Amino acid sequence: MARGHRTQIKRERNANKDTRPSAKLSYARVSVQKACFVLDAIRGKDVTTALAILEYNPRYASSLIKKLLESAIANAENNNGMNKDNLYVAQCYANKGPTMKRVHPRAQGRAYRIEKRMSHITLVLDEK
Repeated sequence: MARGHRTQIKRERNANKDTRPSAKLSYARVSVQKACFVLDAIRGKDVTTALAILEYNPRYASSLIKKLLESAIANAENNNGMNKDNLYVAQCYANKGPTMKRVHPRAQGRAYRIEKRMSHITLVLDEK
């Protein structure tokens, strides 16, 4: 159990907060495995290179991650006053979200379950 006044606890928790610009996409209709293929391609790259990779990547997840990267760049410029030329992708990962369960009818009255997976994608930028 934490000690101290409630405002003091909040102040300490916010002092340890990560101040790097980031963007998060929750409930993206793409599985974690498919999103990670695209995220692995841009991890550690500078922002302009990452945008170029995402522009010409044929996977569906790349269009979602491109919009997310543009949002993180806008957050960095507007909220933190950073220059776009100095930014790079420090962290990017996809966590498992909820799964929609659907039923597909099969032969002889059977039913197969179809799982439509979702993911939460997070992108964190940093300056060089």
